Amino acid sequence: MTVATAVPRPEPVLPRLLLVECPGLEAPDEDDGGEHLRRFGRVVEALSSVCPWVDAVRPGVCTLPIKGPTRYFGTEEAVLARVAGTVGAALDAGGLDSVATGSGEVGEVRLGVAEGVFAAALAARTCEVVPAGETARFLAPWPVEVLGDLELADVLARLGLSTLGRFAAVPAADVRARFGASGVLGHRIARGLDGELPGYRVTGTGARLVAALGRALALQDRQPGFWGGVSAADERAGEVLTALQRRLGTEAVLVPVLEGGRGPADRCRLVPWSPVAAAPEPKPRAPRRKVPLEPPWPGRLPPPAPGRVTAGERPAEMVDGEGAPVVVTSRGLLTGGPARLSVGGGPWSPVVAWSAPWPVEERWWSRARRRAARLQVLTVDGTAWLLVTERGRWRVEAVYD
Repeated sequence: MTVATAVPRPEPVLPRLLLVECPGLEAPDEDDGGEHLRRFGRVVEALSSVCPWVDAVRPGVCTLPIKGPTRYFGTEEAVLARVAGTVGAALDAGGLDSVATGSGEVGEVRLGVAEGVFAAALAARTCEVVPAGETARFLAPWPVEVLGDLELADVLARLGLSTLGRFAAVPAADVRARFGASGVLGHRIARGLDGELPGYRVTGTGARLVAALGRALALQDRQPGFWGGVSAADERAGEVLTALQRRLGTEAVLVPVLEGGRGPADRCRLVPWSPVAAAPEPKPRAPRRKVPLEPPWPGRLPPPAPGRVTAGERPAEMVDGEGAPVVVTSRGLLTGGPARLSVGGGPWSPVVAWSAPWPVEERWWSRARRRAARLQVLTVDGTAWLLVTERGRWRVEAVYD
């Protein structure tokens, strides 16, 4: 078995979102008996008449994908007008004159449109609609303090990287080497490649709204194919997931999405289900000009991806033709040709083909330093295994179907 050359893939396009912010409801007063949450719950419920997929991100803030509503209402301007009227009517019905907070009147509404929650939240501050594909340009003049990491912002400012645009211009490899994982995430957000800051989403907001209203949110699930479904099976699955979200809250129903990482398990992250999260990655259009792509993660698993990822520890043993254990040396070489493989203490199976091992070294700068090596192995029964060796022990990481 030979190792295929890893080809960089275009970065996935972030969903274009309409963010609705009610500043007077962002910090609910604990002494109001839950009235602020009930008002926000009525806003979310009312927005289901515009789009059935409303995501309550945090108290006072919710998002909805704007692509489907634009198809229905004709233009983004029409959607914005409809949303503004719907939210205003929902707040008026709750009695605006009697409630106000330190952050502004309860009736104040801010709308912003951009790719990803982070950019849409910034757009809502200035009530701006960012043109499609121009999120990175919109983010460029914002100060690095908006990333929410004051320590990182202080270092960047002292280096002369005081804006997101200047930070985004730094090569990704240099950011990874200098600032680690937190710097990489901030860099991706500054470049418009990642759409949400850790901690911005308040877990359990959907469930709190259900409890405050005393009933399930009346979100609609009509025309799921129009709003993002692609087949009858997707529609039926969407109906089931929507029903679960009504009962348990948005954050209780999670689906996997792909992200950067080296191993197959590292590339999977669970996010609250929505048609945007469940939709297949769009096919990239042919570029008009040549743009250098970010290189893949060093040691990343090359395509094709395995079909099954092993859950939990699944030890393995591998020996050469003389019965000696096969290990990977510090130089990344096998001590012998694999001849037999045993998985989980089971019977030995002859090995008919194998790849060259590729080493992985992570967090080399810290005490949590980790060194491992991966190897693809094909046994006589036709099963292709992805093995990992770490500290002299082999384990099964995934199986190719």
